[in-house]
Amino acid sequence: MSDTVIDRRRARGDASRRVILERATDLASVEGLDGLTIGRLAESAGMSKSSIATLFRGKEGLQLAAVDAAAQIFRENVVEPARTHPRGVARLAVLLRSALDYSRRRVFTGGCFFAATAADMDSKPGPVRDAVRAWLRDWYGYLEAQVRHASEAGEITADAATVRRLAFELIALDNEANARSLLTGDDAVYDIAATSMRERLIAVGANADDLAPLAVAVSEPVEEPGSIRG
Repeated sequence: MSDTVIDRRRARGDASRRVILERATDLASVEGLDGLTIGRLAESAGMSKSSIATLFRGKEGLQLAAVDAAAQIFRENVVEPARTHPRGVARLAVLLRSALDYSRRRVFTGGCFFAATAADMDSKPGPVRDAVRAWLRDWYGYLEAQVRHASEAGEITADAATVRRLAFELIALDNEANARSLLTGDDAVYDIAATSMRERLIAVGANADDLAPLAVAVSEPVEEPGSIRG
């Protein structure tokens, strides 16, 4: 068999793998990684079980490949845009805005892939949970590193404990906006989260100009429905 034929087959295999993983990551964001089986994916993608099994060698291989693919999509949508800005507050602001927009745009139908799959896998030991956990540690660590750099550069006033707590609070706001929007369909929660992030950073001394990506337009308040109590 010639090298040209082998290269063509490899290219077709890579293309098939990309198409399948696009469907797999989106499906997992809605139904969880545990529900991502070769049979379910074949049904959803309109492909044969054998072709998917050949590419991924079983359910676990498929799940691990989906985690890797989702991580790459997150890097492209959230991390890479922020890396064009200086480390510290400027990068942190873009990072947070990009994270909110990644969920808001529904890059995955189920919102943040890792928020959905972490809830699905947190009590199920094994390589798939380990992969999700490792990625989340990297993401949380990267965001915390930007807060720490801002502190070390004098852009904010925060000791080591405050840096860790602030990073936790910023991630919590992002996660809550993602979860609340998915549950209620309320898009305004992303603006609420961005405003809260901005106010929290200003409270520790961040320059408002560096936080421009988190600024939102002021709109008229919407009357909330009455309480079900009383």
